Amino acid sequence: MDTPKRDIAFTKMQAAGNDFVLIDNRSKSFTKDELISLAPNICDRKFGVGSDGILALFPPEYDKVDYTMFYRNPDGSNAGMCGNGARCIALFAYSIGFDKQHRFNVHDNVYEANIQDSDSVIISFPMEAFVIEKDIDGETLYAIHTGTEHTVKEITEAKLQHEDELVTEGKKVRYHEHFEPKGTNVNFICGTDSTNLKLQTYERGVEDLTLACGTGAIASALVWHHLQDNNTSARKYSVETKGGTLSVHFSFDRKTNTYSNIKLEGPAHFVFKGTFLQ
Repeated sequence: MDTPKRDIAFTKMQAAGNDFVLIDNRSKSFTKDELISLAPNICDRKFGVGSDGILALFPPEYDKVDYTMFYRNPDGSNAGMCGNGARCIALFAYSIGFDKQHRFNVHDNVYEANIQDSDSVIISFPMEAFVIEKDIDGETLYAIHTGTEHTVKEITEAKLQHEDELVTEGKKVRYHEHFEPKGTNVNFICGTDSTNLKLQTYERGVEDLTLACGTGAIASALVWHHLQDNNTSARKYSVETKGGTLSVHFSFDRKTNTYSNIKLEGPAHFVFKGTFLQ
């Protein structure tokens, strides 16, 4: 019988069905390398807790933030920014004493959290974004960076239900030589009207469809605005995922075709707390 090396306290959270194992690491019990090594085991849905990624709340790395958010995919790879994970860690931070409005960093970028309640956690993104049209194997795809790499493809609502086909196509685009070496997340969208759309996302690092993707929802909303020749005056889009509905707020500069003042709004919920025996 194997003797556990370490008892790891964790909190399981989910945001629109995108689920995470969250570790309070203010005491720096874990190094980043240790968390990267831990991710495949604790995120495993058969032999671990099971999640779309691992989150850790570190002490602040900069004077201007309240804490640092550390995130890794289930395979331990660097996902860049995770919008749904950000909403979860913001709500967790509030539950342990941080203000409803606070700031945190992911890598070198500083984000602002505004917690209304568990059904409305808003993250402000400190970036400008723009849509790039790309011809990939004879098809037009749309690349955009929303804290991490995303590619968007418009499809019919009927095709949005064929998940096996989406996984196959998502994997093909994710590993396409055009996006090497990092690869890309792949979003399949279907607009229902000028400011509403449906989304399925194949996530890099998860290597499957997830119930929701926050940065993918942002990418999809901005691309849907772009596909309408930027002619809608609305600056709030509703993105329906299998796990729930997310809202994307933004500003658009017609002269530079640049998006800014980007905010992601949606739910975040606690699921359970436990101890993982490593």
